[in-house]
Amino acid sequence: MTTLRMPADAAEARALQDTLRDRVILDEPGPPPGTGRVTGVDVAYDDERDVVVAAAVTLDAATLDVLAEATAVGRISFPYVPGLLAFREIPAVLAALESLPADPGLVVCDGYGRAHPRRFGLASHLGVLTGLPVIGVAKNPFTFTYERPGPRRGDFSPLLDGDEEVGRALRTQDGTKPVYVSVGHRTGLDNACAHTLLLARDFRQPETTRRADALCRRALREATGREA
Repeated sequence: MTTLRMPADAAEARALQDTLRDRVILDEPGPPPGTGRVTGVDVAYDDERDVVVAAAVTLDAATLDVLAEATAVGRISFPYVPGLLAFREIPAVLAALESLPADPGLVVCDGYGRAHPRRFGLASHLGVLTGLPVIGVAKNPFTFTYERPGPRRGDFSPLLDGDEEVGRALRTQDGTKPVYVSVGHRTGLDNACAHTLLLARDFRQPETTRRADALCRRALREATGREA
């Protein structure tokens, strides 16, 4: 695992993203969809109380049964700056992953990887630091353009920055809004979309994200004594 380095300000954070981006591995396909373990990570905040909670939930990739879960509570270590959200989330997410009893397998972030202005969103940052295969599955697009994908489950369209495909808008359920899939580290885009479809068996969001979101919200309520 690469040592976590926290920047002093936004300029240093952007420079660090540019440095770490060169370590992203893009020429591996990643683990086969529907096999092994897959782990969702998510974060919840109480900004007034300066508390951040991360959750990691590991599922069996074939059955989507929960195998393990862990949470981590910490202080918010970086201000809110668009494009630099990973620095607010990374310390707690790493702590949650390290608390899992077994290898997490593929990690799924509620956020971006290559689909980021500097091609280094949370999924890429987390992948470089841990060495794990990581993908990003976001609920909303960032600043990129795309055509609306077809209405059926599995339909997709490229997420574009000019002529560069940085991710895909992927329809996971018939007639619902797409999700936005991008590569983080050590996984190809086709594979990332295949994983996302298998994980979004019953709902728009991957089951990994749904489980991690529910767990971190519950943990935040317990840590602060109020609703997340």
